[in-house]
Amino acid sequence: AASQLWEQLSDRLGNPPDWIVVAPSVNYDIPQVQQTLNSLGAKRFHGSTSCLGAMTERGVINTEGRGIAAFGIADPNGDYGVGEASLDATASPEAAACQALDAALSDAERPGEVPDLIWISAPPGCEERVIDGLESSLGAGVPIVGGSSADNDVSGQWAQLTQAGVHLNAVIVSVLFPSTKLHFAFHSGYEPTEIKGRVTRADGRILYEIDGRPAAEVYNDWTGGVLQDALTTGEQNVLPLTTLYPLGRVVGSVGGTAYHQLSHPDRITPERGLSLFSDVEVGDEVWLMQGTRQSLVERGGRVARAAMQAGNIKPDDIAGGLVIYCAGCMLTVQDQMDDVVGHLNDALDGHPFLGSFTFGEQGCFIGGENRHGNLMISVLLLGNAPA
Repeated sequence: AASQLWEQLSDRLGNPPDWIVVAPSVNYDIPQVQQTLNSLGAKRFHGSTSCLGAMTERGVINTEGRGIAAFGIADPNGDYGVGEASLDATASPEAAACQALDAALSDAERPGEVPDLIWISAPPGCEERVIDGLESSLGAGVPIVGGSSADNDVSGQWAQLTQAGVHLNAVIVSVLFPSTKLHFAFHSGYEPTEIKGRVTRADGRILYEIDGRPAAEVYNDWTGGVLQDALTTGEQNVLPLTTLYPLGRVVGSVGGTAYHQLSHPDRITPERGLSLFSDVEVGDEVWLMQGTRQSLVERGGRVARAAMQAGNIKPDDIAGGLVIYCAGCMLTVQDQMDDVVGHLNDALDGHPFLGSFTFGEQGCFIGGENRHGNLMISVLLLGNAPA
């Protein structure tokens, strides 16, 4: 599979790629994929496992929960670097992020410089701290885009891979100094309702109380009872029930319209709190958000258009794109994923893209804020005109 990908990339680019993003599902032999890419002469690659395969402009790459796809850039006038750091071998996620960043800058032969953009992958659980570490090193002005590694069933089998190694628990950082312009957008595709409350007790990713009441009970009231059966039976896993009703926090606003980062409740705790896939803090104002299956199907194309609008460009101005699409959203509209690809192709006019299905999404909002969220979509478009 890896050798086929390499041949296709080299043929389509006309040159060996300077940077590759690879997205395999976990049921491939990941060390074998890594060894094959190295043996074929891949200079550098940034790999992170993706839920049930991936998507490209040619369609969804998923045969019975198995698929692999890759995206390559040939840019001899640009500089690219990939670095990695094991979370098991470093003092903290912040330290791992800085170590991976330094390694990536060295790989690009641009040590101490500030890249145009950072592309990241990390296992679920520490994404906010990875962003904090990168911003502590570079400042908050560098856009950070990427997605959390995923497996097929949230059992923790995800992996990361680069030209240097294969990991189960590592931060991967790519630094991009392209010769062309980059354009990006980060959106939720959900609308806020009128319902909101304040976090009164929380610890990391456990939201215990909203407005002094158990968070699961409050959320159940807000949603008109989507958790009622689970609260009655003691069922803890509520991931499929909450996908269309995440919790949102305002990050900023543009033209009077607020934009939100989302948190996805995945289970009810014994205290009737909610476990989330992102951190919350006491004092945060949380809004009940709502989406529809149709909004999840259409939003890939919408976010790609938003990235083009941000750069005031047309499809003719782009070479290709990278799309981070939440795995929870993909599972919700799994039978309509061909339509998701169709909307992306309409927006990008058929230009090549790679879409990964992730357990957390990182991106840079229109106001310049780098954030980690759930149920989000992050799009990076690579221009074809000199910067």
